Amino acid sequence: MAEVHLAAGTVEYQDTGGKGPVVVLLHGVAMDGSLWRNVVRPLRADFRCVVPTLPLGGHRTPMRPDADLSVAGVARLVAEFLDALDLRDVTLVMSDWGGAQALVALGRDERIGRLVITSCEAFDNFPPGVPGSNLYMSAKMPGGINLAFKLLKAKPMRRLPMTWGWMSKRPVPHEVMDAWFTPLWTSAEIRRDLRKYVLGVPQKSELLRWAEKLRDFDRPALVAWAAEDKVMPLEHGRRLAELLPKSELVEIADSYTLIPEDQPARLAAHIRSFLLTGKAAG
Repeated sequence: MAEVHLAAGTVEYQDTGGKGPVVVLLHGVAMDGSLWRNVVRPLRADFRCVVPTLPLGGHRTPMRPDADLSVAGVARLVAEFLDALDLRDVTLVMSDWGGAQALVALGRDERIGRLVITSCEAFDNFPPGVPGSNLYMSAKMPGGINLAFKLLKAKPMRRLPMTWGWMSKRPVPHEVMDAWFTPLWTSAEIRRDLRKYVLGVPQKSELLRWAEKLRDFDRPALVAWAAEDKVMPLEHGRRLAELLPKSELVEIADSYTLIPEDQPARLAAHIRSFLLTGKAAG
């Protein structure tokens, strides 16, 4: 893992290198860049894949105490990350985290040449669905995030709808989830960072205003949504595709929210085709 020092703190990232087109892949809450392990593997021969671990609970180095880790703050951090690595004409791919609408609305999308939006927070679905509501309630209680993630040491708890059961149809390997959750199990500062994000959601009216700004994104976009998503409504994927002027929508069968876990080969094929031909795989 490499690292870069940003205004909010140190961010770790994986960079496969090479001279191919740059693909930056972003994960969601209480995960790290390993979410993309099975998507990067088939792409890395032809594309430079850059995978940061965002300060959303799966990061190992706490951010500065005064860091802005609201939804807007994390969007600015992503833009600063692209600046720091001088990445240009980036294909920005995101899962679960819904930062696209914030990046565009805040005018921080200048380095993005293409968007790939897989099932994620959108419109006013922040925090999303039953798991998001559960996490939000935990964040409002003193010690709530600590308790919520300690419960996830018990492996059967991970498959409940209120935790991770609706995030993927197929269980994420326990060793992967253990790595995701260990920072939250062991560091009060990491829990502080996650709490900032969960409670740093703007008013619904602001979220919807951000979403409307996607009409101004005049570059190619691919919306790849899980057809059976129980957390991020399929209708949101369809609405995003209508908002983005140069978009294509693909609905991926046999998957919940975490398409990189449930259907990584299919998602990688769509990303590859989109980058090489401008269209998703047939």
